[in-house]
Amino acid sequence: MVSSREHKNGLARIPSIGVKVLGLILVSIALMYFDNRDNHLDTVRKGISAAIYPIRVMVDAPFQIWDWIRESASSRNELNESLNTLKLEKLQAEGRLQKLNALEAENQRLRALLNARLKLSDKTLIAEIMSVNANPYDHSIVLNLGSRDGVYGGQALIDKNGIIGQVIKADLMTSIAMLISDTDHAIPVEVNRNGLRTIAVGTGKIDTLDLPFVVNNADIDVGDLLITSGFGGTFPAGYPVAVVNTIDRIPHQSYAKITAKPAASLDQTREVLLVLSERNQTDRLIENE
Repeated sequence: MVSSREHKNGLARIPSIGVKVLGLILVSIALMYFDNRDNHLDTVRKGISAAIYPIRVMVDAPFQIWDWIRESASSRNELNESLNTLKLEKLQAEGRLQKLNALEAENQRLRALLNARLKLSDKTLIAEIMSVNANPYDHSIVLNLGSRDGVYGGQALIDKNGIIGQVIKADLMTSIAMLISDTDHAIPVEVNRNGLRTIAVGTGKIDTLDLPFVVNNADIDVGDLLITSGFGGTFPAGYPVAVVNTIDRIPHQSYAKITAKPAASLDQTREVLLVLSERNQTDRLIENE
């Protein structure tokens, strides 16, 4: 049971709490009045603000760090995407530039062929090389023209610089030609300087022809131009074939060892001219009649 003394102390504590709360309210109202009127508490507020500023910084730091990390990651991703896009655009531009370079080179080759064609009295066809035989002992190429285009077996091939080879098989839409560097190929030639006639034979090397039938005392020099003689009927006369680059006159031997470099670019040509010989032109006229 509660004693009478404790009961009295409890009743006395309730009014004292009320008085304290009332006093605090009156003090607060007075402070607000004076602060609103004369700003007497500005200095106090500034001091309190300065005191709690480090606490605010510490509380806000994790959020600031998180925002910085998120923005950095976002910026990094955007930079990576932009870099990848720029790399792709650069690659595409380089690809287009390569194509433009290839087209420019092709245009120059076609112009050179056109100029060579205008200088020729023989009728010609322009053909494109579709493929090259990968066998090093079989120097042959496939052309994109065939018998329906007027191509025939034995037809001579030239580029802007000279003889390349001859057609060995003409199908309906394509044809196969043998280069003059093939070991099975031989072409009648003559020295342009003096008319000395001989035969140039393929060696299997793209840049070398042999002249095995020139006697030791023959009038032939390094640098002499070899042209087609017209004998045999396959190659029209007067087309450049090769230039003599080595002569080895062996004592007590009947024939000199002579090599020549083809005038045509056998391993670089993309387009060729097919020459229609005069005899074949006559045969076609007779057939048409």
